Amino acid sequence: MAPEERIRLAEEFLQEAVFRSRAKQAGSAAIANAGCGLGERAEVELELSPRAAELFPLLFGDASDVVRVRAGVREWVERQDALDRKRNHFLKAFRQAHGFDRAAYGPERLAEFEQGLERINAEVAAARRDAARRLLS
Repeated sequence: MAPEERIRLAEEFLQEAVFRSRAKQAGSAAIANAGCGLGERAEVELELSPRAAELFPLLFGDASDVVRVRAGVREWVERQDALDRKRNHFLKAFRQAHGFDRAAYGPERLAEFEQGLERINAEVAAARRDAARRLLS
């Protein structure tokens, strides 16, 4: 498998872990009635989704180092949680300062909003790629 394809699949594997963990976190957040929708802290679910189970042998073979892989997944889920909180806090602060109705934003305000989200999304993408590389090394 080409190195770039392997990294792409490792990123997908990490996203599957985030999706699985978010499902677990959603239940906790609903019970706690958390303000930002993410609960008090990251919830890490290490059970593989069906897609992650397909990807695991492609990426890690016989998984002789499961402990290292699990640690990498845990680290990424917690990092993703922090980045999601950063995005949520940006949205909350921007909306409190400029209103919730994006349709009412002028062109400059809308560009400011979109640039803020793009900046955070780029940070997430770079961090996920870096985490995928570390997971594969």
